[in-house]
Amino acid sequence: MRIATYNVEWFSNLFDDEGMLLNDDNWSGRHDVTRSAQLEALGIVFTALDADAVMIIEAPDSHRRRDGTRALETFAETVGLRARKAVMGFVNDTQQEIALLYDPDTMTARHDPQGVPRFDDSYRIDLDVDSAPEKVRWSKPPLELAVETKSGTALRLIGVHAKSKAPHGARRPDQVMRIAIENRRKQLAQCIWLRERVEEHLDAGEALMVLGDFNDGPGLDEYEKLFGRSGVEIVIGEEDDLRMFDPHAEAVIQRPLGWMPTSARFWMADKRRWMQTLLDYVMVSPDLRDKASDWRIWHPFEDQACERAPELREALLTASDHFPVSVELDI
Repeated sequence: MRIATYNVEWFSNLFDDEGMLLNDDNWSGRHDVTRSAQLEALGIVFTALDADAVMIIEAPDSHRRRDGTRALETFAETVGLRARKAVMGFVNDTQQEIALLYDPDTMTARHDPQGVPRFDDSYRIDLDVDSAPEKVRWSKPPLELAVETKSGTALRLIGVHAKSKAPHGARRPDQVMRIAIENRRKQLAQCIWLRERVEEHLDAGEALMVLGDFNDGPGLDEYEKLFGRSGVEIVIGEEDDLRMFDPHAEAVIQRPLGWMPTSARFWMADKRRWMQTLLDYVMVSPDLRDKASDWRIWHPFEDQACERAPELREALLTASDHFPVSVELDI
């Protein structure tokens, strides 16, 4: 069984309010990419991925006047995907939902929020040690799912889109520093909150996967030194019997010399070059580790199979600024 996560940049812009595809030559949210070109590219990528389930980050918007699950199911039907059933959790107001698109012939999945506080509520934590706990909220509440495979295996999935640390709106160097540190503090608080939920599932002996875009990773920026650990390291944990596993995260944590995995590619206009980094993860609980294999980042230049398939390679570059990450599970 193949489980994947994929951040699709501005997926919502490709649908109207009725969830129908906007397959035209108007611009999508992606720079210099039309809606028809992005839809065609996404069709190629999702077809090649051929996953039993895809945790979609930045899924189509959903609110009183728009139905993101209908949009995803329309897309799946149009493309001819076997992962054709969509489920969404707490909706947000950012036009970037979290949703699971899955194959109903191989599994069932339902939104099943847990814990106190729930992820659509607020969490209090004192991160600046001033004895005045701050109230933290998720702008995109994690999607908590109860999943059962056709073989009868039960597992928990948590889809994540953590706080971006980019200092948006900053103009002066002091503003850049202040906003970057403030955003990192919020991001770490979210990851501490998420780690508490992870430990609840592990203590209960439940098989668990945590997957999505963490906007973070070991050694990603200089402000990490102020806090000691990255958010990804916090969610993974330390004790072996309670430690989540993702080989790409481990490669960066261990920091060996040589190649480092990357899952996202952004154009830096001020430096006139591409920045590549690892933001997307598929973590599994200790009891799933022996059943998991072939973790893969579908990178158009770093994955040999993608690089040698010109149509897929170009589609990956057109579809999004992130690339899918997948794992094979024997469940």
